[in-house]
Amino acid sequence: MDYPDFMDASEKWTVTRIRNRKGKGKIVSLTAYDYATARLVDEAGIHLIIVGDSLGMTVLGYESTIPVTMDDMRHHTAAVMRGVKRALVVADMPFLSFQVSVEQAVDNAGRLIKEAGADAVKIEGGAFRAPVVRALVENGIPVMGHIGLTPQSVRAMGGYKVQGRSEEDAQRLKEDAAALEEAGIFSLVLEGIPAGLAAGITSAISIPTIGIGAGPDCDGQVLVIHDLLGMSGDFQPRFVKRYANLGDDMRLAFEAYRREVEDGTFPGEEHCY
Repeated sequence: MDYPDFMDASEKWTVTRIRNRKGKGKIVSLTAYDYATARLVDEAGIHLIIVGDSLGMTVLGYESTIPVTMDDMRHHTAAVMRGVKRALVVADMPFLSFQVSVEQAVDNAGRLIKEAGADAVKIEGGAFRAPVVRALVENGIPVMGHIGLTPQSVRAMGGYKVQGRSEEDAQRLKEDAAALEEAGIFSLVLEGIPAGLAAGITSAISIPTIGIGAGPDCDGQVLVIHDLLGMSGDFQPRFVKRYANLGDDMRLAFEAYRREVEDGTFPGEEHCY
């Protein structure tokens, strides 16, 4: 694994290092939800791991992120932390874990930091989330923002639709980014927005942007690991590139195992004591 001169391969990625990387190289991020996967992602040199509430769909079988609970996030974040030595780990704040009050947000974010060991938390929403962000940061909890297509608001948005197409919506997203930066976030996920708008937001703020379906000009990129590995079935969003087709490979392996057990080929003599 080759690392830039300014990076020690064994050095832990911190909030400060991520923030200071803007303009010095792309930030590489993936989701992870368990120990074994997180260990492999970390060993590959990925800078930032997001324990996304996308686990609701990829791991737990829900149709959206909305049913995911704080206990789900705490459990999976703790598992990821046990597999990571270098990457910065950011835990998603699930639906209704921070929306009711600032006090609720501080308490739940504190659980993810204190009980699960997360390095930071991520919350969805624009300028109206600034008071929550500010309270978390003031209490020593680093926050990653998330604007554009925000899955927890998918019902209000009428589905998984690209955001910021109109001039009015684009201006609102620019104002959201500025307000969240002012409130103290260390980085900002831009999801499902036009590439030109993402480029403009990226150049207008001094913190890194992490794009997912937001074009190449963000300061970094993130993908859901099940999408990258070809484990999400036939559905493939436009912004996803599959780097493997493990779903097909796994199915073939399972079928081969079934056949060999049924016909008595496995276990063979070499598998016996």
